[in-house]
Amino acid sequence: QVQLVESGGGLVQPGGSLGLSCAASGSIFGFNNMGWYRQVPGKQRELVAAMPSGGRPSYADSVKGRFSISRDNTKNMVYLQMNSLKPEDTAMYYCNADVYIGGNRLLNYWGQGTQVTVSS
Repeated sequence: QVQLVESGGGLVQPGGSLGLSCAASGSIFGFNNMGWYRQVPGKQRELVAAMPSGGRPSYADSVKGRFSISRDNTKNMVYLQMNSLKPEDTAMYYCNADVYIGGNRLLNYWGQGTQVTVSS
């Protein structure tokens, strides 16, 4: 069983910064794609940032230049640094990862989410 646990969400003023972390635990033999999504009530979950194994990160147009994704495979961690936050960044943020669980099987997992609220 694999678990992804996000942390670092909270309330921040417009223009401020927050750093999100996602820790993966369980029977893990490696990772492929890792990423961050967000969702607001009544809307579809959207991709914010993604980072393939050994590849370059990609970002939603709305966060380019403000958000940065990074990962540390040795620690089973993925991070999202969010700068110059705007009220429209308010959402529940979810960690997502493709995890090798043994027997060359690759499964996709989600975290439980962490709330980010940008408000004055």
